[in-house]
Amino acid sequence: MYLFHADPGHGWLQVKRQELIDIGILDKITHYSYQKGDNVYLEEDCDLSRFIAKMNELGKQVEIKESNSNYDSPIRFYDSFKG
Repeated sequence: MYLFHADPGHGWLQVKRQELIDIGILDKITHYSYQKGDNVYLEEDCDLSRFIAKMNELGKQVEIKESNSNYDSPIRFYDSFKG
């Protein structure tokens, strides 16, 4: 199960960095996503779609649970993703 974090302006899917390495797309993630610790927060416009497409290609199901906030998400203050 993956957690999708959303605030009034944007959303991000929380994925472990190792999983992005394992499925071969770490080098395709843009700087519009964020990172903290061993988690990468895939921005919803491009990187999230790329992740889901790759998972579908591999025959893996992506179950998503949503977490919504009426305030700016702390994710906005994490480091921009750098592969």
